[in-house]
Amino acid sequence: MSLAERAGRRLKLRDIDVLLAVAQSGSMAKAARHLATSQSVVSKAIADLERAYGVRLFDRNAHGVELTIYGRALLNRGIAVFDELKQSINDIAFLADPTVGELRIGCTEWLEAGLVSVVIERLSRRYPHIVFHVDHAHTERADFRELRDRSFDLAVVRIPAPFSEKDLDADILFEEPILVVAGLKSKWARRRKVALAELLHEPWLLTPPDTLPRSLVEEAFRAHGLDVPTPSVVSYTYHLRNSLVAMGRYLTVVPASMLHFNVAGLPVKALPIEMPIRPRPVAIVRLKNRTLSPVAKLFIEAARETTVPLAKANRNSRLDRSN
Repeated sequence: MSLAERAGRRLKLRDIDVLLAVAQSGSMAKAARHLATSQSVVSKAIADLERAYGVRLFDRNAHGVELTIYGRALLNRGIAVFDELKQSINDIAFLADPTVGELRIGCTEWLEAGLVSVVIERLSRRYPHIVFHVDHAHTERADFRELRDRSFDLAVVRIPAPFSEKDLDADILFEEPILVVAGLKSKWARRRKVALAELLHEPWLLTPPDTLPRSLVEEAFRAHGLDVPTPSVVSYTYHLRNSLVAMGRYLTVVPASMLHFNVAGLPVKALPIEMPIRPRPVAIVRLKNRTLSPVAKLFIEAARETTVPLAKANRNSRLDRSN
C-alpha cells in the first residue's frame, strides 16, 4: 500500500485539528487544555499521524515540542483543508441567503479611507447583512503574510511592477499616480503653476524612511536634479497627516484615488505639479489556488466597476504622453 493510500485511509480532520493545536501551543498538555480533552488523546493522535506518514512530525525538547520539516509541510496543507471547509460553509450559507456572508480585507490606510470605503458602501446597500472585517495590510514589508496564513481573504494594495510573488495572484485595477497636496488655506493652493524646486524648503510631512510614499517623493526630487527635502514631521498616521496638512502650512503626497473619492471631504488641494515618476499599480491580491467565496467575488466585481474611471484616466494619460 502506498503512503498516499495509507495516510488517506487513516487521516481524520480531528487529527489535523490536534496537529494545529499542538503546533500553536508548543505543548501536548496545552493543546489538550485548548481542545478540552486529555493529554493522552492528543499524544495518541500525533502518534497515529506519525505512523501513518512514517515520519516524525514533532521534535520533543525540555520546553515542549516543535514542528519538524515534515510536520510543517503537513500543517501547511492541513490549514488549507480547514480553510476550504470554512469557505464551503460560507458558500452554502450564501447560496441559502445571498444577502449574508463575511469578508476579511487587508488594505493600506489610504485605500481604506478611499476606494475600499466606497466599495463597501456600494455592496452594503445591496447586501446589508454582509460583514466586512478590514485591517491594515503590512505591504511595506512586502511579505503578504496575512494572505499566506489566511488571515485575509484578499488585500487591496499598491504592488511593485513587475509583481513576482509566485503563490499570489494580483488583479490590477488601475495605475495610481501620487499628488503633492496642500491645505486649502495654504498659499500654494492659490497658485496656478508650481515648480517642485519652489517647495524644497517648505515644511513637508512625510512617511518614515524606506516606505513607498517616502521613496516616491525622493525619486521625484532626484529626477529634477534636486536635493531631497528634510521633513518637518515624519509619520505614517493617516489622521495626523490629514489634520496637519489641512491647517495650511504643511505639504505631503497622497495617492490620486484619495482625492478622487475623498469620502472624508478633506480640505486639501492637489498642486499643479507633474510628478516625474511612474504610477504604481493598485491591485486586489489573493492567494493562488484558494477558492474565492461568493462575497469575495462580489467585492472584486464591485471594485472593478468602481475603478473604471481611474483606469480610463490612466489610459488617456498614457496616450497623451505618447503623442
